[in-house]
Amino acid sequence: MAINKESNSFTFGFAIALVVVIGVVLALLSEGLKPYKEKNVRVKKQLDILSAMMDVEKEGITRENAEVEFKTYVNLDDALILDSKGNVKKGKEGKDAFDIDIKKEYRDKTLSEEDKNYPLFIAKDKSKKKRYIIPVVGKGLWGPIWGYICLDDDMKTIIGVSFDHKTETPGLGAEINKAFFMDRWKSSKISDEQGNFMKYEVVKDNSGAVKGDSKIDGITGGTITSKGVEEMVNRTLKIYATYFQNKKS
Repeated sequence: MAINKESNSFTFGFAIALVVVIGVVLALLSEGLKPYKEKNVRVKKQLDILSAMMDVEKEGITRENAEVEFKTYVNLDDALILDSKGNVKKGKEGKDAFDIDIKKEYRDKTLSEEDKNYPLFIAKDKSKKKRYIIPVVGKGLWGPIWGYICLDDDMKTIIGVSFDHKTETPGLGAEINKAFFMDRWKSSKISDEQGNFMKYEVVKDNSGAVKGDSKIDGITGGTITSKGVEEMVNRTLKIYATYFQNKKS
């Protein structure tokens, strides 16, 4: 029996078969590429963590050697997971901390504060000084913003940050991942001498600020994104400041 290629049934049948074949091919490609995608995500996270502590480009750390270099500075066996009150969660420590997706937890509105996890990475720089690296996540003008904050071994002085975003406005809010903005956080302190959290304020014009001031000069034209950074930093660092206060006492 000859097939009528001009018929509607043939056209629909061919289209359905084509969709099925393409779907199968894409599914196989996606599954085959899954290990590479997971590695890219892991390496990007490692670079972001290290970027809060050092200039990775200056140190020659790239995607190719990030995994090796990360282990040189960060021992995941020392990592901790805190609860929303700054207490260490028992039974979920060490390498589990790296696997926590704080962006996903932040977006999950069904997750209670008590169930959220706050990872703390403990590292050592080239001089073997202890560093504490804290992940933060929040909301900018158009989408999520996130980053890492690195504290000195005094558990209160910021020595570096790495912020990033997904969809903030180029030339405005997108500037949160530029060195000029991130450098403004250096030398500021998250707590006072008694260990009490010191709230940050991102302001429109703080050009006369002294080094270490808790008022950070924001980005011109990027007020909402700047305030988003302020909110995520204050909300998160308050929890870690409580942990450090208890640790010192």
